[in-house]
Amino acid sequence: HVQLVESGGGSVQAGGSLRLSCAFSGYTSSEYCMTWWRQAPGNEREGVVGIDPDGSLTYATSVKGRFTISKDNAKNLLTLQMDSLKLEDTNTYYCAAVALHPSWYRAGRSSCLVGLQSRSFAYWGQGTQVTVS
Repeated sequence: HVQLVESGGGSVQAGGSLRLSCAFSGYTSSEYCMTWWRQAPGNEREGVVGIDPDGSLTYATSVKGRFTISKDNAKNLLTLQMDSLKLEDTNTYYCAAVALHPSWYRAGRSSCLVGLQSRSFAYWGQGTQVTVS
């Protein structure tokens, strides 16, 4: 069965860096949209960055230029490198995945992070806390 397990959260001073990892298993990642989301208590879950099955990347404006996503298919690992962290980056971070048939993209959609809401993602990790002070 599909599993996503995040790690790497913690506390850091503003301007610092953290690297989050998401170990995935139970599926072939090349057929899935894989994403990072974040959520603070009382707030909506926010899409941070996504990798489409073809390798295309989409970043939220709030993190563009500071966060970098990468995927190692050999290690079944999704990584989020977070640099120049700001106070507002304090959140619980989740990795999430959903299988997307190629026909989803024929409708003119190019990014699963933009085209899907969080409730469309079938698989979620348990979350890891990031605190910036």
